[in-house]
Amino acid sequence: VQLQASGGGLVQAGGSLLISCVASERIPGVMGWFRQSPGKEREFVAGVSGTDGSRYYSTSVKGRFTAYRENAKNTMYLQLARVKSEDTGVYYCALVPAYGARTGYNWGQGTLVTVSS
Repeated sequence: VQLQASGGGLVQAGGSLLISCVASERIPGVMGWFRQSPGKEREFVAGVSGTDGSRYYSTSVKGRFTAYRENAKNTMYLQLARVKSEDTGVYYCALVPAYGARTGYNWGQGTLVTVSS
């Protein structure tokens, strides 16, 4: 399966941005968002179930970011809100082995989000 993230760009601190990830086919399992900030390793951001839409988040984004899926469009979204400078990075989507897991595989190309102060 191919995954393609898009929608990244420049956003002011405190602002919002919606990024998306389109899959080449239906994904019944869990999909996730990850990010890699400058000088840091890639980290888990959010996961979304393909069955009931349940989601879970990293502590650093919980309460600010919202992940959701539109199965009819084979698309997953990440609504970033109240962004901070530390949210800057390349955001990737991937498949996740199980609900609650924080590892990914079958990585798509990322989309760059830059938060300006």
